[in-house]
Parts: sequence; structure tokens; C-alpha cells
Amino acid sequence: MSNLDFTFAKYTDLCETIVDAGYSTLTFTQFFSLHNTARQVIILRHDVDRKPERALQMAKIENSFGIRSTYYFRKNENVFKPAMINEIVNTGHEIGYHYEVLDKTKGDYEKAITVFEMELQEFRQICDVKTICMHGNPFSKWVNKDLWTEYKFTDFGIIGEPYLSIDYKKVLYLTDTSRRWNSKFSVKDVVGATIKPKEKLNSTDDVIKLVNEAHTEQICILAHPERWSDSFGAWLKELVWQNTKNMGKAILVKRAYKSK
Repeated sequence: MSNLDFTFAKYTDLCETIVDAGYSTLTFTQFFSLHNTARQVIILRHDVDRKPERALQMAKIENSFGIRSTYYFRKNENVFKPAMINEIVNTGHEIGYHYEVLDKTKGDYEKAITVFEMELQEFRQICDVKTICMHGNPFSKWVNKDLWTEYKFTDFGIIGEPYLSIDYKKVLYLTDTSRRWNSKFSVKDVVGATIKPKEKLNSTDDVIKLVNEAHTEQICILAHPERWSDSFGAWLKELVWQNTKNMGKAILVKRAYKSK
């Protein structure tokens, strides 16, 4: 397993490199509170779409290096686990709300904002939530962040949303969406104009090399916990599942390109 990508052993190597390269790590609340002026900083983002137990495992790895990050949890019965959320908070990390309310209400904005407020309050019964991040279902026709074309998230005591509150012309954005780094299969996980890495990222080792060179002052790294594992069986299952999903996403990307 030590040489395989998307293992917790490889993620441990990434965390060690972040520290050794001299980067500090901030939660999104900290980053937004500094008005995006922090330098030599990495903002680690984790969208907990499935398998919250892996999020807890990832949080413990980060904590062993003194790293703080932000975990965005979906509000569904398979992910919203208060005990695990509390344990992640107790390891020094931030919890955010991974909202998908336009998907849930089939594009009804009025119903969506009601669901948003209700679910946000459920999170706040467990911990303080100051940042949110949309969930991007590639097979849904709705884009959840579009909710904020009709409403203001600041009205709910929210200070920032990673897709809307960061200038990615200044921040290098790296994402493991599709179980590949900055993949061509990304459908919803896109941020528009952004700094580009100098070399193509084919593996986590390439990300480690980029971080180790420490040339970029601000980096945002999105790592989905369910894509990382410490057993070969789980690793292989995720690989097969994601490759199958990527075939469907490739069709969506191709259709979107033709429609332009």
C-alpha cells in the first residue's frame, strides 16, 4: 500500500511535506477573517460526501502534524453523524455545512432557502458554523451556489463560501475530484480563472513535489476523505467506482463543451 496513491499513508506524506515546506494551515474561517491576506499558507478543504469515518481518520492524521483544516459535511443520514462531527471539532478542525438544497428542492429557490436555514440550525446545535460550501452533484442540472443569486448567505451569519469568496487568480486551487488531481472530469468542482500549476499533476506525489518547492504563497487543497483509505480492498473498490463514475462525467463534460 505504501506506493499506492490515495492511501492514508500517502496523505500522511502530504501532511508532512506541508509542515516541512514551511506552510501554515488555516481553516476557512481564519482565512476569510484575515481578508485573504495570509501568505505562505495552505487552506485544506474536505468535502465529506460519503464515509464520515474516513473524515475522522484524516482529521486525526492532520492533528498529529498540528494541521488545521475545514470539513464540510452533507446533511443526510449517512453522513451527518454528530458524534463524529464533535470528535473532529475536538481535534482542532472547523466544521462547515455542505449544502445541496437546490438539488433537494428540484430548483425551487423559496423552498431551498427554508431547507438551508433549517439544516444550518441542525449543524449549529452541534458546533459553531461560519462557512458553507456547495455540494456539486455532477448528474444534477442545478448548481447549488446559484442560491446566492437570490439570497445573501451573510444574512445567516455566514462569512464565506469557498466557491464565491476566494479570488482564485491569487490562490492555486488543487482538487482530487474524480480521484485525480485537477481532473478534466470535473463538472461542478470548477472555480473559473485560477493560477495554474507549472507542471501537470498526475499523482499525489506531484502535489507533494509542488508543495515542497514552496513557490506559491496561497494554496487551497480539496481532498475528499472517501477517496482515501488504508486497506487494499477499500482502495480497489473506490478506484473501480470512481472510474465508472468518470465515464458518465466524461459524457457530461463533452456535452457541455459542444453546447458552448
